[in-house]
Amino acid sequence: MSEWRSLRRVRDGLEAARREALITAAIAAIEEAGSMEATTMAQIAARASVSPALVHHYFGAKDDLMIAAMRHLLFGFRDGLTRRLSAARTSRERVSAVIEGCFDPSQFSREAIAAWLVFYLYARRSSEAARLLRLYFRRLETNLISGLAPLLGPPAAISVAAAAGAMIDGVWLRQALTPLTAPDGPAAVRMVERYIDAEIGT
Repeated sequence: MSEWRSLRRVRDGLEAARREALITAAIAAIEEAGSMEATTMAQIAARASVSPALVHHYFGAKDDLMIAAMRHLLFGFRDGLTRRLSAARTSRERVSAVIEGCFDPSQFSREAIAAWLVFYLYARRSSEAARLLRLYFRRLETNLISGLAPLLGPPAAISVAAAAGAMIDGVWLRQALTPLTAPDGPAAVRMVERYIDAEIGT
């Protein structure tokens, strides 16, 4: 029985690694093709060095793979944010943790930026993609308000969090529309931090 469990764990680990490789390949293929429509399962399979049949085996249709890629990026954002927030000791540090999490190198990369631009458009016709985007917006806003409320009071914290969130999304959109410019996460963090400092009055 223990040998069977060990074999199952190995098999599950291999399948998880294959799914991860296919999701990574999908994100890279989206960045290269520039749109979801121009991205094919064959291109994704070639990047992952597997057959198109294997991609369909793990994800079914291309829409299923796109949703899996969105979840992958969102989970990465959540994990990075949780790690930074756990290290924050003050309310102001919590705000900085959220801002830095939005521009973490693992998120603010050419591939991820291109993928998110495609996902935003995809959400206009996919209810699940729209739900995932709402989840991201809610998590971002809630965490910003949590850090800002002790510094500004709840009403002001809500409006400042909304403005900071719009600024963060604007930086991402500008970067997506200027793909030849290398993403500069530290500069983006400094810009949003200056806005927060101005609102707090430090």
